[in-house]
Amino acid sequence: MTMKKKFKSELLFFIKYLIIWISQNLSIPFWVIGHVHLTVNVYDDLTELLASIGMNIIVAVGFVLSYLDEKNARSN
Repeated sequence: MTMKKKFKSELLFFIKYLIIWISQNLSIPFWVIGHVHLTVNVYDDLTELLASIGMNIIVAVGFVLSYLDEKNARSN
């Protein structure tokens, strides 16, 4: 394996690990803050809306990746 391919492989593994870590460790704070914010404010600012959607997408993607890793680990 060339150095460039190895670096790319390691980078992709790190990104996947980071997304899973974020989803497992920050999902509850994201949702708690989001729900409290929804009850207090109306989403008038597009930035707030996009940030909320982005955080929930990160958590959802991390959940799916973690599930697939766990499923693969159990089948091996």
